[in-house]
Amino acid sequence: MKLGLHISNFTWPEGAARLGPQLGEVAAAADEAGFERISVMDHFWQIGPIGPPEWDMLEAYTSLGFLAAHTKRAKLLTLVTGVVYREPALLAKAVTTLDVLSGGRAILGLGAAWNEHEAHGLGLPFPPTKERFEWLEEALRICRQMFAGDETPFHGEHYQLDRPMNIPQPLSRPRLPILIGGGGEKKTLRLVAQYADACNLFPTAELQHKLDVLKQHCDDVGRDYDEIQKTVMYRFDLNEGVGAIIEGLRRLHAMGFEVGHGGLQNVYDTKQFDVFAKEIIPAAEAF
Repeated sequence: MKLGLHISNFTWPEGAARLGPQLGEVAAAADEAGFERISVMDHFWQIGPIGPPEWDMLEAYTSLGFLAAHTKRAKLLTLVTGVVYREPALLAKAVTTLDVLSGGRAILGLGAAWNEHEAHGLGLPFPPTKERFEWLEEALRICRQMFAGDETPFHGEHYQLDRPMNIPQPLSRPRLPILIGGGGEKKTLRLVAQYADACNLFPTAELQHKLDVLKQHCDDVGRDYDEIQKTVMYRFDLNEGVGAIIEGLRRLHAMGFEVGHGGLQNVYDTKQFDVFAKEIIPAAEAF
């Protein structure tokens, strides 16, 4: 099992003036420790489960470009981009740029978006749920097409592209991976089965059920369920002890999850990564 580090809180003790140097240190330490991927949220305000909206928040793709320059091996992604925040062709170009400049380490994380308060606050579109999922499906089709170098005009209900050119092409092979976040059973997991290379779920009591639903969707559309990488959010709480973290990851791996991906309290304290490098990551990789 591989591990990922999710950086979702940038309200650090030394303030904005030190955010750049500290984030570079965190990225380099996580990369050196052996985290297989590093992600950020695609939000412009902090979200309620973490803190008030006024807390520090960095724009996602600028941050990922910065992380690319401070890492050598870790894959880089958002968990996940809200489809309402960026036109699909611009998003495909941004992720392709990240992939090329990082040497083939980008993953496109995408979802239907949920933070209506944030969107309205910044003047971003936020249509009803049904329409957001229509946008999401068209965005997935556009990104897949552009990642494949197909310049055929795209004429959908919501997006019109006369020439979806994308040069240079991504370096990732066989293609730049697309991860869809969310566990909605009727729409989100169906889109995973149709279009995605990976899914990301939260570790709720319904986790096995969500996987069963995904498998059924795969059967319905003729997709090999095993082709889809299953990733799960997991909070690395060192206060619970290394053994508890490893056992929690072991249970998730037994369910079929290939990546345990989560946050770490006080992530700016890079001494914590020694424990991951010496104990947690080697144990997880041995599952």
